[in-house]
Amino acid sequence: MSRAMPNVPATTDDHALIPMDYTSSKMRIASIVDETSDVKTFRLTFCDEQEGEAFDYRAGQFGLYSVFGAGEATFCIASSPTRKGYMECSVKRAGKVTGELHQCNVGDIVGFRGPYGNWFPIDLMKGKNLVFVGGGIGLAPLRSLIWNCLDLRDQFGEIAIVYGARSVSDLVYKEELETWRQMEDVSTVLTVDPGGETPEWEGEVGFVPTVLEEANPSADNAIVITCGPPIMIKFVMMSLEKLGFGHEGIYTTLENRMKCGIGKCGRCNVGNLYVCKDGPVFSYSQLQELPQEF
Repeated sequence: MSRAMPNVPATTDDHALIPMDYTSSKMRIASIVDETSDVKTFRLTFCDEQEGEAFDYRAGQFGLYSVFGAGEATFCIASSPTRKGYMECSVKRAGKVTGELHQCNVGDIVGFRGPYGNWFPIDLMKGKNLVFVGGGIGLAPLRSLIWNCLDLRDQFGEIAIVYGARSVSDLVYKEELETWRQMEDVSTVLTVDPGGETPEWEGEVGFVPTVLEEANPSADNAIVITCGPPIMIKFVMMSLEKLGFGHEGIYTTLENRMKCGIGKCGRCNVGNLYVCKDGPVFSYSQLQELPQEF
């Protein structure tokens, strides 16, 4: 049976449908990359080859990853759907399940169910200039979309990436960051917070919103996709308004507070919306309609 994505993109007003299949697939850890002292990226392959061949998803969707006997946790799919044969997730050690995942080794078997949620409206982005703004581990969902767009490079206009972290050691995907910096058709600006730089650091020093304003990307025919700590997103939105970006052309993804993934536990509800079903991708216009408590 196909594991194709049944949900709707963030650009419609319909509520996202959910997969009826609640079962967990067995996946083998093919490789592990230590991104930072507390973040690891796992490359996973389906134990059932036919299931792997049928699996499909879109950038922005998420899944639930489990260590048998320890539980499961929600993470975005960090790899691009254009890269077949595997799937990747980046896990920050923060609790029991993530701690157990960090103890896993290459060859170990873990569980996965998904994909769940809606996705970034990549079809609406075609022909547009794209601005990606990320902070810390928030680059994970952006990474999926960035590589998706780079693999289809001729379908998009200018691509700009602004990414920062608290310190040089907190930057994730360091090799890929350098790859993006070397691309002639991609503008990449990296920054670390004041005090987080090292003598060898050649990037910017400053908070992401400030560096974004200094980069001064044009709002003309442009779409912004941002993800990072909530406080960063708040000030990034303010900076984008200063730069002239309209609310309808800004997208972000909300992945905190999700638990079951299918809208049953009620943990991720914000007003009358469920992040797992109606998101995790939202436009800035949608965010402004959410309750202030969010």
